[in-house]
Amino acid sequence: MKVKRLLCNCKGLCASFKDTDMNTLPFEVESELNVEYTMLHPQLCGQGGNAVLAEIMRESASDPEAYVVVGACAPEAQVKLFKKVMRETGFDEKRFVPLDIRGTDNEGILARLKEKVEALIKEKEAEPAPSTAAA
Repeated sequence: MKVKRLLCNCKGLCASFKDTDMNTLPFEVESELNVEYTMLHPQLCGQGGNAVLAEIMRESASDPEAYVVVGACAPEAQVKLFKKVMRETGFDEKRFVPLDIRGTDNEGILARLKEKVEALIKEKEAEPAPSTAAA
């Protein structure tokens, strides 16, 4: 499983990120958690953020082991905001994992990310193995 983490801090203007140090968070995530990489963008739902997200999703679309975890605002809002990007890039919605990281500090965000990825791993391990029987 390849996990790519994208973090957004809503342009740094959202009060729910007041206890978060976005300068150190990507390093902490990569140091503490088993991820392919972590990237921070100030506004994933903006034009530049959508371009970055589209590039990552396009690159990952053909890899069934690649998951994109986005730590940002409400998961329901993320699904709505990024549905068009997923459709345009052919990225499987089942491998898009939105996570609300608001209202906590770096330690809390790390805990949420770790919990989410551990749940993904368990879910992946519980899937039945592909059939290899000859027809």
